[in-house]
Amino acid sequence: MNSFFQRKFIIQAIFLSAIFILIVRLFYIQIIDDRYLDFANNNVQRRLVVYPPRGVIYDRKNVILVQNEPVYDLMAVPKSIKPFDTTLFCQLIDVEKDKFVEKLEKAREYSAVKASLIEKQLSAETYASLQEHLFQFPGFFVQNRTLRKYPEPIAAHVLGYIGEVNDRLIELSKGDYRQGDYIGISGIERSYEKLLRGQRGIKRVMVDVFNREQGSFDNGRFDTAAVPGDKMITSIDAKLQQYGESLMKNKVGSIVAIEPSTGEILAFVSAPNYDPNLLVGRIRGNNYMKLLKDPLKPLFIRPIQAQYPPGSVFKPIQALIGQQMGLITPDQRFPCGGGYRIGSRLVKCEHNHSPQNMVESIQNSCNAYYCWAFKTMIDNHPGMNVEQAYTAWRDAIEKFGIGTKLDIDLPNELKGLLPTHKYYDKIYGANHWRSSTIISLSIGQGELGITPLQMANVMAGIGNRGYFYRPHLVKAIGDKKLIRPEYSQRNSLGIDAKYFPPVIEGMEKVVLAGTATYARIPDIPICGKTGTAQNPHGKNHSVFMGFAPKDNPKIAIAVFVENAGYGATWAAPIASLMIEKYIRDSITRPKYYEERIMNASLLPGDEFNASGNIKKKEEKKTDSNTTKKEEKKPVTTKPTATIQKPREENTVSTQRR
Repeated sequence: MNSFFQRKFIIQAIFLSAIFILIVRLFYIQIIDDRYLDFANNNVQRRLVVYPPRGVIYDRKNVILVQNEPVYDLMAVPKSIKPFDTTLFCQLIDVEKDKFVEKLEKAREYSAVKASLIEKQLSAETYASLQEHLFQFPGFFVQNRTLRKYPEPIAAHVLGYIGEVNDRLIELSKGDYRQGDYIGISGIERSYEKLLRGQRGIKRVMVDVFNREQGSFDNGRFDTAAVPGDKMITSIDAKLQQYGESLMKNKVGSIVAIEPSTGEILAFVSAPNYDPNLLVGRIRGNNYMKLLKDPLKPLFIRPIQAQYPPGSVFKPIQALIGQQMGLITPDQRFPCGGGYRIGSRLVKCEHNHSPQNMVESIQNSCNAYYCWAFKTMIDNHPGMNVEQAYTAWRDAIEKFGIGTKLDIDLPNELKGLLPTHKYYDKIYGANHWRSSTIISLSIGQGELGITPLQMANVMAGIGNRGYFYRPHLVKAIGDKKLIRPEYSQRNSLGIDAKYFPPVIEGMEKVVLAGTATYARIPDIPICGKTGTAQNPHGKNHSVFMGFAPKDNPKIAIAVFVENAGYGATWAAPIASLMIEKYIRDSITRPKYYEERIMNASLLPGDEFNASGNIKKKEEKKTDSNTTKKEEKKPVTTKPTATIQKPREENTVSTQRR
């Protein structure tokens, strides 16, 4: 009897244990492990991520600069895939069979029941041909996406480009981005990424056994709508931007044009440029590498990353600061005599001027005048030693937006080069240097490095007679047309308004009867300054900065043409054409004036004549009495300036007008 009851309890325990294990297993399958739920759901419904269209980008006149075009990502749920004709499938989507099989294997390794990306960015044409046959391939479906499209291939450095997020960006985003998302990498696309990207949505659709959509799941009750990105209205004038890029064709350099009354950037040209459509779609990677390897560096954003010695365009700043310090007056004259002498050393001047006053010194670009002015500010500043005077001078320069970032709404802006007194203390020792040691600074050479954006901003400040608005590229955001508050605040140059008239008069005479007469426009008074800035890596740079008209200016501009020589020959005429194009919307001067610029090739390595035409290469005889052209070696330039120890030669080199 006892053994009977013992067996009974054992049998009951076995049954109870089996039931308990079954219950636990069912609980695990239904509640904890979602693989079977995913598999079941994928057989009856499909959960699609709805990617929002990025915000459309416009120019200041509502011309579309960037829009969206549809593309399609091919997705697959490996466990739902049935045997299929791989060759036909690869032909339909135009991919290599080996690569397709490799991607499918990776998808299986990742998850058998979750959808994986197999091929991205199929065109509308490819999708159309695939759609007719898609029912033959269970487990595959297509997800709608959009890519950027540029109706006009301009302003690539302003607009920037987007790309797929990598693992590092996904990790840093803390859930904001997922595999397959796109993100702004450069330009406005990056600066305003959070506003442009919008918000993802979710859509659940029912599918039949043939993988065909049958409508929304539960009438869309569980769907969430995607929110499109905000539109951006930029300050760029598309017509002016396009014109500037055509003027800079076959040249290296930049054009920056600003509306002084607002700080809005009208044109932002970095040459050489590139078609922004090259960095879109499935061929983006190959095109990016080609651009990256180009010796002329088209991806380099010269207006905010190239740091040039300003040359003579620095002189109006010196004149303003000298007055504000109370150490120079407009009527005060300094001798020239062909240059400024420091013992046996000489800072040469282009001409042997008679003693110059302030207006004349700007009009004639007298180097000696500004050497004397610099000596007065640094060596003879009442109540200050040299280091204190230099620091006061440097602080005054910095208020013009030089040696500091202007915080334009683009990434990777450089602040330029404006050394502190500690830099010179380190080289020469404290109290062992004076104005003559660093005299090159007086004429915009030496250890100075200024970006084209900074120079255009200086002109906006001078045109406004003492203040500027922070330069920016986006003037309104979204349907409410919001603007960032920091771009509507005035920034003082630290110069009283009464000190501007002689400087502006001198700059006007530069164009009327000075070094930039070739830039004169009838009925549009231009105030400007030419410069020919020294380049330690090759031929000098052609520079011009100015604003127009003289009173209540509508445009301030800076033009840098690398390795092109005189500012009056190239930079000033380019600026003049840009000014007339913006103010009059047309060019009224003879056609040859414009054609000379557009047809000129001033690329590094090209030998050009005064008209900008490439000179014919000299032929040389060979031993076999035949002739052949000399082989042209590729030439690359380094556009940025670097801080170097001041020269110790007997003659301090100078820039020419």
